[in-house]
Amino acid sequence: MNEVTQKTILMDNRRSWLLALRFALGVVAVVLGALALFFAIMNPPMADLRAMAFFLSITALISMVTGYGFYRSGWIHRSPRLSWTLLGGYALSSLLTFLNVFVTARLMFASEHDLLLATVLLAFAAGIAMVLGYFLSSAVTDKISTLTRAANIIAEGDLSVRVAAGGSDEISQLADTFNKMIERLEETNRKQRELDRLRRDLIAWVGHDLRTPLASMRAILEALADGVVTEPATVKRYLLTAQRDIQSLSTLIDDLFEMAQIDAGGMQLDKRANSVVDLISDTLEGFSALAQEKGVYLSGQAASGVDPVRIDARQVGRVLSNLVGNAIRHTPAGGHIEVQASVHDAQTVLVEVCDSGEGIPAESVARVFEQFYRAEQSRNRATGGTGLGLTISKSIIEAHGGQIGVESTPGQGARFYFTLPR
Repeated sequence: MNEVTQKTILMDNRRSWLLALRFALGVVAVVLGALALFFAIMNPPMADLRAMAFFLSITALISMVTGYGFYRSGWIHRSPRLSWTLLGGYALSSLLTFLNVFVTARLMFASEHDLLLATVLLAFAAGIAMVLGYFLSSAVTDKISTLTRAANIIAEGDLSVRVAAGGSDEISQLADTFNKMIERLEETNRKQRELDRLRRDLIAWVGHDLRTPLASMRAILEALADGVVTEPATVKRYLLTAQRDIQSLSTLIDDLFEMAQIDAGGMQLDKRANSVVDLISDTLEGFSALAQEKGVYLSGQAASGVDPVRIDARQVGRVLSNLVGNAIRHTPAGGHIEVQASVHDAQTVLVEVCDSGEGIPAESVARVFEQFYRAEQSRNRATGGTGLGLTISKSIIEAHGGQIGVESTPGQGARFYFTLPR
């Protein structure tokens, strides 16, 4: 027997004994209440009070032993329907009530006529109580049957079902919890379908992004190995192309590895007091040659009081590189890109990367930070990377306790921004 099973048995035994204790205390309270009422109404002699206490104690003890015996026999759990269980409880209660009154009246030497009349009235009252109890219990069993039907529908895969949760009793609260559970299952199912779609897309996209540079490098190496290309200038150009393809593959693999670490919660930050201004300066310097090649004007500025900020300089530098690289990629010749840093408030630094490029389609603005999402569905390597850069950037900023976002109007450029706690 494992530890969980042992704990369950111990908890069940504890509940059983607590229930039995409450039952016994309830019976004692009823006996004392009846004696108090008997004394207050009839003001009997002490001998009659003692006799009544003796009779009530005997019948109460019989009722307690009988009721507990039925409970321990387990007939409640063997009943095929809850309504039958409730009806059995009403029948037992009525029988014990009848026996209590009948035996007590018999011992108190009531007249034969009065005893027979009391017997008829008690039998009638017990029958009415059972019928009324069964009728009222139907409201409970109907709610449970509704929950059962809804659960069976869910088991068949239909998560659109909901249960009417009228009222404020425990069954109504269970129905409300049941509906919330279905909503969470529906949301989980939706996310699972989305993950399955992303997984399929991942295989297709990574296969595409791997196949293209590999095919290029294979052609280059075969040409060099077969001696098809011998001119030094052409050989150098081929080697530079292969070098770019290798860099592309390395970036893809690094992004995939980084994303795997993020999904596993394994991103480690080395947060120290650093200069955001220096990070911006280094980023602009690193992209100056590419910007000049594309004919894009690159500039930056920072407000006083920005530094220092406690950050992981390498990771935040990666975010800046992703944002500036994307801006250059999507800004035509003659365009302008500006990187700004300012004190957003006493506790926050704001960094912005604004470009005058083509902008982002309205339907893509809300999805640009999703894994593998790219507005260019053709996945042209000239206009986009793996589709992971912005997702990784978002994870890095949120790991620092900041926020990242984007604003864009098609044809009027885009503004990416992120905040860092000071």
